[in-house]
Amino acid sequence: MFIFVGKLILLFGLVIMAMRCMGKTLLAQLTPPDLAAIVFLVTLAITPLKADGLEQAIIGIITIVVMYLLFSKLSLFRWLNRLFIGQPTILIKHGKISKRELRKTRFPLVELLSAIRTAGYPNIQDLDYVILEPNGDLSILPNQSVVNLTPKHLNIETDYQGLPIAVVVEGKIQHKNLRLIQKDEKWLREQLVNKGFNRLNTIFYAAVSDKDHSLVVDMGNQNA
Repeated sequence: MFIFVGKLILLFGLVIMAMRCMGKTLLAQLTPPDLAAIVFLVTLAITPLKADGLEQAIIGIITIVVMYLLFSKLSLFRWLNRLFIGQPTILIKHGKISKRELRKTRFPLVELLSAIRTAGYPNIQDLDYVILEPNGDLSILPNQSVVNLTPKHLNIETDYQGLPIAVVVEGKIQHKNLRLIQKDEKWLREQLVNKGFNRLNTIFYAAVSDKDHSLVVDMGNQNA
């Protein structure tokens, strides 16, 4: 049993470190080679492990959960966080691409250009920063000259518009959401009747604003 648990801990740690060594692009792109690498890595890691009965399988599951929680706790320490998870990498700074960081992270230039075009910025000179996050996501920060104007830029105060809370989805009342706005089924049915909706099962979607409790009802496209 102790040998089994030891193998489990060792291989779990090795898989994490192997994926770290393979770079953030492994999670960012997930191209066919990336997917194949993950599948082969996991398959080879679990091949030496064979649970001998239900008891050993349960202990193995518990061990993995404990290891996961342990890694989560250890990642709160800064230097261990850099070891297990990594740190952000600046790929574009003030409209200039960092060739060194692209090579270091093995992030293809074609993929980078595609990502920023998808975000709506075809010109890299419009960008202050593009940062490759530890989880493989790209944070794209445009410079102020291309940011859309908002009421805040014009010093215009705006009122809170309220958040629509779904209370009916495909004819079923969402009781948990009703409790969020401190209402109940009786109140909802009264509001629906006041709007001329007597049959709940014909309502595709209904939402209530958390600001003024106004009700919006959508019957769905009956012809679709």
